[in-house]
Amino acid sequence: MASLKELKGRINSVKSTQKITKAKQMVAAAKLRKAQAAAEAARPYAQRLASVMASLASKVAGQEGAPKLFSGTGKDQVHLLVVANSDKGLAGAFNSNIVRAALLKAKDLDAAGKTVLFYTIGRKGRAPILRAYPKGGLAAFDTTTVREAGYAEAGKISEELVALYDAGKFDVAHLFYSKFKSALLQEPTEQQIIPVPPPAAGSEPKATGTAPAAVEYEPDEEEILAELLPRYLKTQLFGALLENMASEQGASMTAMDNATRNAGELIQKLTIQYNRSRQAAITTELIEIIAGAEAL
Repeated sequence: MASLKELKGRINSVKSTQKITKAKQMVAAAKLRKAQAAAEAARPYAQRLASVMASLASKVAGQEGAPKLFSGTGKDQVHLLVVANSDKGLAGAFNSNIVRAALLKAKDLDAAGKTVLFYTIGRKGRAPILRAYPKGGLAAFDTTTVREAGYAEAGKISEELVALYDAGKFDVAHLFYSKFKSALLQEPTEQQIIPVPPPAAGSEPKATGTAPAAVEYEPDEEEILAELLPRYLKTQLFGALLENMASEQGASMTAMDNATRNAGELIQKLTIQYNRSRQAAITTELIEIIAGAEAL
């Protein structure tokens, strides 16, 4: 049985940990509101740009001279998995869920005889991925030097991916991130970003009724598409970074709340154990005093 001094030390230690988790929970809650607002504000622009891309893509599909980011390399052998993680811990299963989704995709691609490479964003997911695929790390983007990854970082990542694509390092790129649903729910999401997937049926802009909007583009569709494709890629990456930021704060707030509650329960159990041990020691001392008095 632990001594009273040891129990007292454990109680103080858990109380100190509880203060840290409570402070981390409050910080995450404050940051969550801002991150959630940013992620939700970026969604309409991304959706509208996707609609414009769908309209343009439907006009140039199958034509010669279509941009490479849309038409692809003509091969489907080398797949690049772009895995976006954070640089900090204490966020529950936020990072591990994204890595797990990427590794499951890599396993399926391996089974299909494809070559799998990884491009990691953030440092938390890098180690488990390289443990599973020691030779699969193609490149990595360091976000430890910035406070919050934003549009500038999305632009740099986009440029690096396009450069690797133009150099023939991969044929298809998939983006993995966590889509923010609520503070309690973050959904690991996979999205093909290179080549830009063809528009889904019904995703084109609509006018009144059900007929497609009659839109004429000037200059021609190929030139506009060549200009918009890199911006579209950058927007998708920026949206993923914002979704990740909100998801991280939500997961961190939930994890720290659970940790604070668990610390409180542990403090209560240790306090009961401490009081019982202290009472037992007092009772033993009283018995010894009474027994000594009777012996006299």
